[in-house]
Amino acid sequence: MTLRLALTPGEPAGVGPDVTIQSIQHGSDHELVAFADPDMLLSRAKQLGLPLSLREAAVKPLPLRAGELAVHPISMAKRALAGKLDVSNAQYVVDCIDQAILACQSKSCGAVVTGPVQKSIINQAGIAFSGHTEHFAKKTDTERVVMMLASSEMRVALATTHLPLKSVASAITEQLLHSVIDILYQELQKRFGISDPKILVCGLNPHAGESGHLGKEEVKFIAPLLQEMRKNGKDILGPLPADTVFTRKFIDKSDVVLAMYHDQGLPVLKYQSFGNAANITLGLPIIRTSVDHGTALDIAGTGLANPGSLKVAIQMASDMSGRVMG
Repeated sequence: MTLRLALTPGEPAGVGPDVTIQSIQHGSDHELVAFADPDMLLSRAKQLGLPLSLREAAVKPLPLRAGELAVHPISMAKRALAGKLDVSNAQYVVDCIDQAILACQSKSCGAVVTGPVQKSIINQAGIAFSGHTEHFAKKTDTERVVMMLASSEMRVALATTHLPLKSVASAITEQLLHSVIDILYQELQKRFGISDPKILVCGLNPHAGESGHLGKEEVKFIAPLLQEMRKNGKDILGPLPADTVFTRKFIDKSDVVLAMYHDQGLPVLKYQSFGNAANITLGLPIIRTSVDHGTALDIAGTGLANPGSLKVAIQMASDMSGRVMG
């Protein structure tokens, strides 16, 4: 089945346009529609020395030929230069995302795959934007979403996302964890076809609290909540010390690790699979995947960017979309 997937290259001064162009050099089984400025894409392709042919989306999704890309044109405020941020184009970046979301909501596209954005330049333009994950939740009126990074080796989901470390402990509540685990469980069943997901849950504190000696959250509500959810049929192990949960003893027998905060779980996955993993937002009414890296302004336009993560994100988006449609 040929699917139509929306693709937002992200910050035009970064490597998003590069990896977008690189990823279609051998064609695609699916119709990828870039929500972007066509002139920017053509200019970057010329800078990279790569062929690029742009076309409109077909009436019915058509595979891409080598070097071909469908495009939904959105004009930039100013011409983009690789490696040089321009606050004038911040609104353009957000507009590309928002129009791709609308295309998925209208069922014109089966999923959206996002390239990296530069949050600082968006905020500098006076636009409130803490990240793709939060933006997608707001735009789809979704109360709770879960951020998960996945590779062929492991999946790591987060109970909290882009919070200062000093705010994490107060944000971790029994209600939050119950909601996150429910979403994680349901989405692994629905989007990934895992009938009985096996979930590993990290403790919040070192050594998972050391029986209350290094923090009380585990004994007060994390462990009791997990025990209750196990009684209700969920295959959950934890709370486990984060410094041992990522060992083969546990990882090889699980489907996902739930970390309590961003830098508890993601450094492990990125050390193992950086460039070959995708970011997935769970709990949305639409499918959204993304690259696992940033804008890499220093190598934009040089041809040194690795399109591996975007290819993984596209593959995961097509797998998830196909599974839901099937």
